Amino acid sequence: MIKFFLMVNKQGQTRLSRYYEHVEIHKRTMLEAEVIKNCLSRSKEQCSFIEYKDFKLVYRQYAALFIVVGINETENEMAVYELIHNFVEVLDRYFSRVIMFNLDRVHIILDEMVLNGCIVETNKNRILAPLFVLDKMAES
Repeated sequence: MIKFFLMVNKQGQTRLSRYYEHVEIHKRTMLEAEVIKNCLSRSKEQCSFIEYKDFKLVYRQYAALFIVVGINETENEMAVYELIHNFVEVLDRYFSRVIMFNLDRVHIILDEMVLNGCIVETNKNRILAPLFVLDKMAES
């Protein structure tokens, strides 16, 4: 199960966070700071999977953006690693490049892919379908 999904820039600022289990706000801040520090301090040659406390971190770097996913021990690391890449490809297709001006749209994309901490959709066309409907409604 996925515990949380973070998008962080190289300066360590969280750009998007989604938690799939309850974590108090002050604990989220501390957790994010520690997780970000662990991921940003690693070199590109090191593995993208990190054992951290009672869960694992899976992360990928895209230019100045890090995407970090916290998972429990039963989740497949490679599946989550591919989920991150699929997520970035969907963002790239929708936004033309991975610069996000509409975080509400990013949340919709993530919600189409992950529900209650479980991966539910990976097909790019099905993920983007609700957004295209919203865009059509906004145009008319």
